[in-house]
Order: sequence, then structure tokens, then C-alpha cells
Amino acid sequence: FKELMKINPDIYAWIYIPNTNVDYPVAQSGPDNDDSFYLSHNVYKNYQFSGTIYSEKKNSRDFTDPVTVLYGHNMLNGSMFATLHNFNDKEFFDENNTMFVFTKDKILTYLIYSAYQYDDRHILNSLDMTDTNNFRLYLDSTLTQRPYYCNVREDIELTTDDHILTLSTCMPGGGNVRYLVQGVLV
Repeated sequence: FKELMKINPDIYAWIYIPNTNVDYPVAQSGPDNDDSFYLSHNVYKNYQFSGTIYSEKKNSRDFTDPVTVLYGHNMLNGSMFATLHNFNDKEFFDENNTMFVFTKDKILTYLIYSAYQYDDRHILNSLDMTDTNNFRLYLDSTLTQRPYYCNVREDIELTTDDHILTLSTCMPGGGNVRYLVQGVLV
């Protein structure tokens, strides 16, 4: 991780989810590139279809925002965020509830509390998460999802003091929907 940070200062974290293939560096575009740069570039800044796990500049790099969103492709070979779809299986969801983010000075542990299909709205542009009422509405919505493609832990209580990590990827077959896996910092 430290070596990758030397190679590319856009790398600022590493995400790991046990029992999935999610074990990757996280980047955020520097001032010379737009937010979507890592959608199609690897950690060495070379073109690569699978891209890199990344966040947009709307998020700080220290995971202190109310909601941090990380994006990754749903690759057919099971790489990147493809295995997030395992959380659609109730048994897998129940047995796997932890994700980790490593930064240069700490390890953050998140309790996975929700996984569901979501429309293609841009989460960080849809609501001002710095507004307590908007953030409360958003938190409530993450706990009350009930579509077919959804799992939510029943015993979770979220407050506006919490920090949420949202992982976003495409649904199989594409379309204008996303699949989200969300965790609360514990």
C-alpha cells in the first residue's frame, strides 16, 4: 500500500471485504483529471477497462464525510466490485457483515447493514448530506429498502453522527440501476 502511494499519490486507501474478491487500492483523481478518470484507468494511470476502485472529489480522503461513496466495475470475471452481488443472497449477507478500509494511519471497520438495488441517481448530488434533516432522511431510506434485490439488518440503528461507506457498482446486464452495499463505521 505504501509503495503504491509512492507510485501514485492519488491512492489514499485500501478496501478489503472478507469472503469476496474486494481487496483493492482506492484512488481519487488529482487536480489534472476529472472524477471519472479511474473508471477506465488502473493505479498506474494507464488505460484499463476494469479501472480502479475510486471516490469522487466531493468526498474527503479521510472518510469523515457523512457518506463516502466508492465506485467499482461489476466485472464478468468476478474482479473489482462484482462479488458485492453476493450480498443479495440472504445467507451470505447474514454471515458476512464486515468491511475494512486501510489508510496510511488507521484501519476503519464498517458493519455492513444494507445491500440493495438503487436507481441511477448520484447519491452525493441528490441530497446535501451536511444538512442533518437530509442526512436523517437518507439514513432512514437505507434501512427501509424493500425491493426484490435487497437485504437490510433488522437490528441496526443509525444516527446523524454516523459515517456511512457506500459501495456502488452496476447491476448484471447493465441498465440504469446500481447495486449498493452500505456499512456504518464502528
